[in-house]
Amino acid sequence: MKPTKKRLTITVDSGLAQAAADAVRAGDADSVSSWVSLAIDEKVQRDRLIKNLGAAIADFESEFGEITPEEIAKRRRADRRDAVVVRGTEPKSA
Repeated sequence: MKPTKKRLTITVDSGLAQAAADAVRAGDADSVSSWVSLAIDEKVQRDRLIKNLGAAIADFESEFGEITPEEIAKRRRADRRDAVVVRGTEPKSA
């Protein structure tokens, strides 16, 4: 069953309106409405993910203590050290 649609009247920056029209013209979206709907859906999903991540971090910290800036810096250094380059291995010519 298709989700119920609701008509909205919105005002957006002219650059965003142009980007939506360009996406439709390029065949990247069926309509401005579908392009905007997808953008809203992506924002909802991202916000939900951030909220859940915050809750997971809070749960972790309640069990193991606050994650310190020093621990974050140490983890970043270890991640950089252990990273495997999978592209961009060619040296850039001057």
